[in-house]
Amino acid sequence: MLASKSVLMPIDIQQAFDDPFWGRRNNPEMERKALALIAAWRGAGRPVVNVKHNSVEANSPLRPERRGNAFKPGFGPRDGEALVEKTVNAAFIGTGLEADLRKEEIEQIVVFGFTTDKCVSTTVRVGSNLGFEVLVVADACATFDLKTRDRQTIPAEVVHRVHLTTLNTEFARVVDSPAILSALG
Repeated sequence: MLASKSVLMPIDIQQAFDDPFWGRRNNPEMERKALALIAAWRGAGRPVVNVKHNSVEANSPLRPERRGNAFKPGFGPRDGEALVEKTVNAAFIGTGLEADLRKEEIEQIVVFGFTTDKCVSTTVRVGSNLGFEVLVVADACATFDLKTRDRQTIPAEVVHRVHLTTLNTEFARVVDSPAILSALG
C-alpha cells in the first residue's frame, strides 16, 4: 500500500476551522486520528510536508494576521520538515511543492486534513493529474455543511462522502487511518 518514496501531507489543520464562521462540521474524531497518523509516520522516519492556508480573503479566519491561521496544537512542522504555504485550494499552485517532491523522487502522497471538499480534494486532483499516486485518509479529513443555491443544507457527512467517492473513482485511493498505521507497523 505504501510506496517506499511516499510523503505524508496534512492539509490546513489550523485553528480557524474551530471558528463558528464555517458552520457545523462532521468527523469530530478527525484531529485525534490525524495526530496518531502523524506520530506513527514520524516514528517510522518518513517525510512529512505540512500545508498551511494563508487566505487572501478579507473576512477569512485563515488570514495570516489572524489567530486562526496558526496550526492546531500538535500539528505543524517539526525541525527538518517541509512547510508549504498556499493562498489557493491546491497545495501545488503557486508553491514549489511539485519541484520539491520531484527532487526527492516522491512517488506517492498520503493526504488528509481540512476540508474534504475544498483544499484536500483540490490538492488530490492536481497531484493525481501531475502523476503522483495519491492516498486520501478518509477518517482524518473533515468538512462542513454547505448551502445550495436555493438555501437547502447539504449535511457535512454527505459532502464528505460524495467527495471521497469522487476522488476514489478517478484521482486517488481512499483509505482509513488503521490501514496506514498497519502498513507502517
